[in-house]
Amino acid sequence: MRQKAGFTLIELVVVIAIIAILAALLLPVLTRAKQRASQAACTSNLHQLGIALQSFVAENNAYPSIIGSTNTGNWWWAIQLESEVSNKSKPIKDFITQGIWRCPSSPRLVPWQRSDKDLFCSYGYNAFGVLPGWTTNLLGLDGLPAHLPMSKTVGLPPVPESGVAVPADMMAIGDSIDGMVIFRRWLLEWNRFRDWDRTKFGRASDRHQGSINVLFCDFHVESPTVTFVFEDKSDPALDRWNRDHQPHREQLIR
Repeated sequence: MRQKAGFTLIELVVVIAIIAILAALLLPVLTRAKQRASQAACTSNLHQLGIALQSFVAENNAYPSIIGSTNTGNWWWAIQLESEVSNKSKPIKDFITQGIWRCPSSPRLVPWQRSDKDLFCSYGYNAFGVLPGWTTNLLGLDGLPAHLPMSKTVGLPPVPESGVAVPADMMAIGDSIDGMVIFRRWLLEWNRFRDWDRTKFGRASDRHQGSINVLFCDFHVESPTVTFVFEDKSDPALDRWNRDHQPHREQLIR
């Protein structure tokens, strides 16, 4: 009887090799497509947060404080904006991991804390400007006086709308590097001296192919490079951190 013809071992190996080559060629394309989709979703989130920020500023003639006044329950800036997003007096639990508050590429929990209950905040608020924390008059969107401890900052007057010299070139909200609620330049410089590994901070600087999504005070969104935002020391790079639109290079950590 004539045997039915089948694939030889060599033919099977060739077919498998062709499939492997095609998969290797397609995988980077699919990965880049997924990354682009994630960045587009993140940019859309910031556009929506921009609408909430615009509404808040229109109602209050000021930007949200990093910590609100006692008559608002000491709500931090994201809760103040969430009330604009949801039209609710009280936000839902863990809202920063849901909806427009969650970048699709960010983790849900902070990976470097000892506790596994610390939520990762995808977006941070430019409260400090170029300055390293609560050390002097801050130049971001939280106008803290000199040398006040954090316990004394609750309920201080917020930065008025007129207090931002160039809204179109003043960053308000951006991708959080460390999962905390502050968008800050000094963290990356400080890391060089503390020998901290940036990969512990949820890789926020790697989520969007070398760029960072940023919402500005005039409510538009840009995606500048990580290097330009955090490492460039030129005037155009530093001006956009500070509400007076000055570089304040003297305040950088050396």
